Amino acid sequence: MADIIIFGGHGKVALLLAPLLIERGDTVTSVIRNPAHADEVAATGATPLVLDVETATQQQLAAAIAGFDAVVFSAGAGGGNPARTYAVDRDAAIRSMRATLDAGVRRYLMVSYLGAGPDHGVPDDSSFFAYAEAKAAADTALRATDLDWTILMPGALTLDEPSGLIDPTAQRAPGNAGTSRANVALVAAAALHAPATIHTDIPFTDGSVPIADVVK
Repeated sequence: MADIIIFGGHGKVALLLAPLLIERGDTVTSVIRNPAHADEVAATGATPLVLDVETATQQQLAAAIAGFDAVVFSAGAGGGNPARTYAVDRDAAIRSMRATLDAGVRRYLMVSYLGAGPDHGVPDDSSFFAYAEAKAAADTALRATDLDWTILMPGALTLDEPSGLIDPTAQRAPGNAGTSRANVALVAAAALHAPATIHTDIPFTDGSVPIADVVK
């Protein structure tokens, strides 16, 4: 059992993750920007906390994180606005890491994407470039911390049903299998309680390997 705080609590992955954690006995607080989303978050069993990660200071984030056992960062700007993408996916993410350390919390799980990194290969005239740059910076910063971090790197996200089966050897390439958000939630839930995933990247798409085998 653990007390877990999820940033990006109204996102599709977070809404699937919260009930998985609660079902196994964890308590969950889901951070949201829009108070209108509180009822939907509460319906998952999580406690909604209204806090805008884009504008919250490191001190405000540390105050929110204090007392929890683990942090999940699944917040994102959603694309379309490069300035906001950098503000949320890079700057807020890095502030949350520093805040986690300030709060004395060790466990931190980041939801990234398959192929993220400084060598992402996305051309600078692509609409995806700002996101690729932001995630590369955030993931690199996380690996350099003293946190007990795990980085999930799912492929292109779908709304398919959960299979519980993934391909941990996947690499970003045209024609890759999709990755159901439900499977991302299952991987996150499993990884949070799997010490073997600490200081580990987990790249994956949907596949044929049981998630429990991957996190062990």
